[in-house]
Amino acid sequence: MKILLHTCCAPCAIYPIDSLRNQGYKVMGFFFRHNIHPYTECMKREEALRTYASEINLKMIFQQDYDLEGFLRKMAFRESVRCGICYHERLYSTAKLAKTGKFDGFSSTLLYSKHQKHDMIAETGESVAKSVGVKFIYEDFRKGWEIGRDASIQAGMYRQQYCGCIYSEKQRYCRQT
Repeated sequence: MKILLHTCCAPCAIYPIDSLRNQGYKVMGFFFRHNIHPYTECMKREEALRTYASEINLKMIFQQDYDLEGFLRKMAFRESVRCGICYHERLYSTAKLAKTGKFDGFSSTLLYSKHQKHDMIAETGESVAKSVGVKFIYEDFRKGWEIGRDASIQAGMYRQQYCGCIYSEKQRYCRQT
């Protein structure tokens, strides 16, 4: 079975790719970049992912544009529900690409992070799958959190300190007293 894996970064990709390959899936990655801010952070993550993908022989699709303005327009005045909007944007783009590319299904490395809203991601993936007409491959990759974390540290990978958007960067670094 050929699946397209939304791949947010190299460290979060380690365990999901290993798990899916061990189950017999043929995996290709997709890097969605509109939600990663600032641009320099996006480039650090992309470079780490390019290096890792090359090392493990993972074919990747890298989004070519960087629609910061479009992302911010979608989030403005909806900050309290921004994660749901962002999950939908990333999963919908992945599903559409999977459908166009004749993949059997799609999944996401978002299902790996213990810092993400796992149930919301799973529900969004199922909903998007129905609307686009391509199967959502669900797996709770969080069980491999320590394995992926340790492997990324050992490999000296760039490890980001926040989810990606400018709001999560603020939440991480600008502690309100």
